[in-house]
Amino acid sequence: MNYETTVTGEGGQPLTSDFESLETESRTRSRRRLFIVLGIIIAALIAAAVAWQMTSSEAVPVADRDGQLPTVTVIAPGQTTVEGEITATGTLAARREMPVGVVGEGGRVVSVPVDAGDWVNQGQVLAVIDRSVQSQQVRSAQAQIEVARSEANLAQANLDRALQLVERGFISKADVDRLTATRDGAVARLGVAQAQLGELQARNDRLNIVAPAAGLVLSRDVEPGQTVSAGSAPLFLIARGGEIEMLAQVGETQLSNLSTGVRAEVTPVGSDKSYIGQVWQLSPVIDAQNRQGTARIALSYEPGLRPGGFATAQIASGTVVAPVLPESAVLSDDEGAFVYIIDSDNKAQRRSVTTGSVTPAGIVVTEGLTGSERVVLRAGGFLTEGETVNPQLVENDGA
Repeated sequence: MNYETTVTGEGGQPLTSDFESLETESRTRSRRRLFIVLGIIIAALIAAAVAWQMTSSEAVPVADRDGQLPTVTVIAPGQTTVEGEITATGTLAARREMPVGVVGEGGRVVSVPVDAGDWVNQGQVLAVIDRSVQSQQVRSAQAQIEVARSEANLAQANLDRALQLVERGFISKADVDRLTATRDGAVARLGVAQAQLGELQARNDRLNIVAPAAGLVLSRDVEPGQTVSAGSAPLFLIARGGEIEMLAQVGETQLSNLSTGVRAEVTPVGSDKSYIGQVWQLSPVIDAQNRQGTARIALSYEPGLRPGGFATAQIASGTVVAPVLPESAVLSDDEGAFVYIIDSDNKAQRRSVTTGSVTPAGIVVTEGLTGSERVVLRAGGFLTEGETVNPQLVENDGA
């Protein structure tokens, strides 16, 4: 049999064993020691981190911080004297166009001996109109002249005989006066007949359509068999002397920098050949819509210059003193051309500029820079405005 022995205290309450109390107290002390150790370790780590941060912030030199900034190459372009040049586009045209039409009464065209593209001389026949009827009229007028001349000769002979007889008293003074009047009338009728013949011949000559001056035939709008009349549209268009011009469209600001007589180099579209001319007239008005004027560039006749074609002109506009930048330094977007400059705080700043001609040394900047700025040479597209950089200045060699 098993017997359990229970130890009770006063009042009949059971008493726990001393071993259980000791075990509980031991576990409590162990946990307390563990929390204390963990707290000490955490405090030590925090103190070490703070000390490291303070030490590192004080120990990093300025040069090391700058080494973390992006390095960019900059130039100070200064001012350069360059030959000014304006690029303009426009169309080619005849400098002096001469429309040629019918100057007589017209008729049926029987021949057209020239064609578009031919060179003609002054007075050369361009077209011939039928004159069969007019030729018969000329013959009739010539016959009338012969009749009038015969009458005039007869009247003169009668007057001569009368003058011989008047001295003998066979003819009175009144008869002489009558014969003189008859002679004068016959001579006058002869003059009228001759004038009528001259008029007919002049009319016939006008049936030939001739070139008023030497030049290049630009267009021909008549064919044999066609009936033409006075007042009809011109049949031919001639460029006098073959002279061509370019109607270059230039902005009003650039137009004010030009003068007549300056040199221009014209290159037609689709051609690699350029032609030298000079500005002979500047437009006195500016188009209100596009704010442009016309610079008329005179060119000598060349087969490669065709009126109506499109061309590009490089017009000299004198010398310009302005900064010149390499092409890599000039950027562009929807707002126009711009560059990045580095200010005194080594921060990148965007600067809008106006560009001019392109020279072997680079792009001429006509507005926006004075030349003393530090301009980012390349890789400006990777910068943002206000970004701090480490600038490296190089000499401006035009690269």
